[in-house]
Amino acid sequence: LVPSVALTARDPRLDLFKQASRKMAIVVGLVEESTDRRFFNAAAYFEDGKLRHLHRKLYLPTYGLFDEHRYFAQGESLRAFDTRLGRMALTICEDLWHPATAYLAALDGAQIILCISASPGRGLRPDGTFANAAAWEHLNRAYAQLFTCFLCYCNRVGYEDGTCFWGGSEVIAPTGDVLLKGPQLEEAFLHVGIDRREVRRERIANPLLRDERLDFTLRELKRITRDLERIRRARGEETP
Repeated sequence: LVPSVALTARDPRLDLFKQASRKMAIVVGLVEESTDRRFFNAAAYFEDGKLRHLHRKLYLPTYGLFDEHRYFAQGESLRAFDTRLGRMALTICEDLWHPATAYLAALDGAQIILCISASPGRGLRPDGTFANAAAWEHLNRAYAQLFTCFLCYCNRVGYEDGTCFWGGSEVIAPTGDVLLKGPQLEEAFLHVGIDRREVRRERIANPLLRDERLDFTLRELKRITRDLERIRRARGEETP
């Protein structure tokens, strides 16, 4: 169904969200078709009647019940962007299972990381909760605290074709504390206020981003890349 449901960024069907965003900022998930006819799992941020930012999913899972790489192209960039609500970064589900995504977003100035997700429940625990739901909670708290930013996680809820989406949307403060937690397995409309001054306070108390050494990180990444290339050549493999 990917080609039949895909929209370009200029599709008039998106005007509905542009108009609605004059009253509130909106994030919408969609299949985006690029001008060169590639298809992306994408998320759009609308504000003040305009499409302000479009993020293409960077990491496409191809394990378990997932087969996204068969249908979608990979996104190629991550950018923080300025909004009336503060500087943000937009991510999609699997993106946040790769630490580099949140790391780059924070270094690019994001004070709020938004993640939309369609996470199906996997691995039932003795208490009846899903194991991957607990993993998401740990990830969200860790990223918020490590990168001293707000993390807003919005997860799908309900059933489709025998797959259960567990919900549990939440907002985490830069301290790692939970400001808001939605129910699992139930639809809910959630509302919470956030104070961006908390980012400033936490970054003064824990200046982790200030002390990041990008020169060191880049140097070591280049070394690791060279080592991997040597190993591939020695094995007769093609270098990507």
